[in-house]
Amino acid sequence: MGTAGDTALKGAVAENLGNAAGGAKATVQMSEAETRASAWGRDQKRGPYNPPGHVVLTTHPRRGSPIKIDWGAESAQKRGPVIATVTSQKLRNSIGTHNGSYAVYRSIAIAAGKMDPKFVPDLNNTAPPVMIPPNPAWYDPKKIVSMDPWGHLTVDSFKKQLDEGVDIRPTIAITSAHIQMPELVDAIDKGRITPDGKLLLGDGSVCVTKAAIEHVWHLPGVAERFGVSEATLRRCMFEQTGGMFPELITRSDLEVFLPPIGGQTVYIFGNPEFLHDPSKTCTVRVHDECNGSDVFGSDICTCRPYLAHGVEECVATAQAGGVGVIVYFRKEGRSLGEVTKFLVYNARKRQEGGDRAETYFHRTACVAGVEDMRFQELMPDALNWLGITKIHKLISMSDMKYNAIVASGIEVAERVAIPDELVPADAHVEIDAKMYAGYYVPEDKKGLITEELVKSTKGRDLDIDQLESQEAGGMHSPLCPSGV
Repeated sequence: MGTAGDTALKGAVAENLGNAAGGAKATVQMSEAETRASAWGRDQKRGPYNPPGHVVLTTHPRRGSPIKIDWGAESAQKRGPVIATVTSQKLRNSIGTHNGSYAVYRSIAIAAGKMDPKFVPDLNNTAPPVMIPPNPAWYDPKKIVSMDPWGHLTVDSFKKQLDEGVDIRPTIAITSAHIQMPELVDAIDKGRITPDGKLLLGDGSVCVTKAAIEHVWHLPGVAERFGVSEATLRRCMFEQTGGMFPELITRSDLEVFLPPIGGQTVYIFGNPEFLHDPSKTCTVRVHDECNGSDVFGSDICTCRPYLAHGVEECVATAQAGGVGVIVYFRKEGRSLGEVTKFLVYNARKRQEGGDRAETYFHRTACVAGVEDMRFQELMPDALNWLGITKIHKLISMSDMKYNAIVASGIEVAERVAIPDELVPADAHVEIDAKMYAGYYVPEDKKGLITEELVKSTKGRDLDIDQLESQEAGGMHSPLCPSGV
């Protein structure tokens, strides 16, 4: 950045921080942040948010000097920081803001007078305990388009801008943890895995490294992944969110978007340095959120059993000198949402003939308008961020996930199906329908997944007594007649 750019930057920072001199040092900034937060908490008389001045719409003429982002540049400084904070309005170079789906809660906290709208976080001691270093995928603008690969290195990579008072925030946080799952205790009891005192402890706990990742979309790259024009993508997102982000239309110069959706969490089992070494066995499961099964053990799907099996396989691989990875995506109900998912459950159970594998996907389309909205094209970005180039064991039967991973340039040596004994009682409708539709079929089942099998697979009825007094019909789409 030249002299003029430095002057503009310092001027904007001075305005944002209320510092007439501008260019405050990071240590001073952090001290001021602590003081402000403390004073804000002590002031019991402060009422709801009552900001001075007028509202500035994002469609107003440009007033700022956004710092340029060169996506895929060979260093963090050349790429430039992602600035999506509202405390640095003139420097904002991104659409949307931080915290994904939780951003609205921050606005409520400010509106209720619980949080200082000018608060800037103190990032001391927040550095990752384990380093995920740069790899060639970070420098390829087409390899990673849905997350900021430098998002966990904010403090070190953009120290210059932070020292000048720019409010730049991490979009990735890495920490270490112990996780516990009853299924692992069962695996120990049955002798499938053995505690080693380092990775797997005697009580069934597993020592892992985990990373939380917010979405940061490079719109040109995202559009290319989906095979649409950037203009089409921008317009659809603007219109289908009720006009939530006008900058998608008015600010074509801003190529980065932080969508208000759930992110993803990476769990690493074993030495993270092995991730980018193709000679080390790497076991991976990419798992899409299913709250009903993952948390509460619903038996209508295979989600939690398959997740637990993936964790067990990751532990076994790490104990054998390799590395395991679980990537947990917040894509509830195939990204259709939990309300839609439960409506589909009811429609499946109440249809003529009951819950049947042959109508499994059709019932979803009748309610949601589409069978699946996860669109796995963006999924491999987390794997590329980790530096994975070869997956020796992919704990997934999904053809969509497999195809997306391979298309991203990652080799997959083996696909691992869920063991029969782990399929819950009411989940055969799901697994049979998916295998018939193109999911991976293990060798011992090839030739068995036939149309006759799918037609004969039926799930449990809705077991609620009062349903007998209700009509199972109602409104039907012309494309989805009753009993189909």
